[in-house]
Amino acid sequence: MKLTQIGSNQTEITTAKGNRVLYSYETPVAAWTEQGAFRTSTKWSMTTSKHINAYLGGKDVGQEVDQQWLNNLVA
Repeated sequence: MKLTQIGSNQTEITTAKGNRVLYSYETPVAAWTEQGAFRTSTKWSMTTSKHINAYLGGKDVGQEVDQQWLNNLVA
């Protein structure tokens, strides 16, 4: 697992399987996998929404998934 600080309160973890997961503060909120881009369906703060949009490249990029799906991706 590789940990990369990508901004203030933003960290990216790259898993052994090659999945890249964005953490906003201490919560996984978005990911890039071989199947594409994903974002949490949970509504967090405005700042976290900005982190997700910047990470994925736009507010309409990425399939919404349940928060537990992202949690399981890094478990």
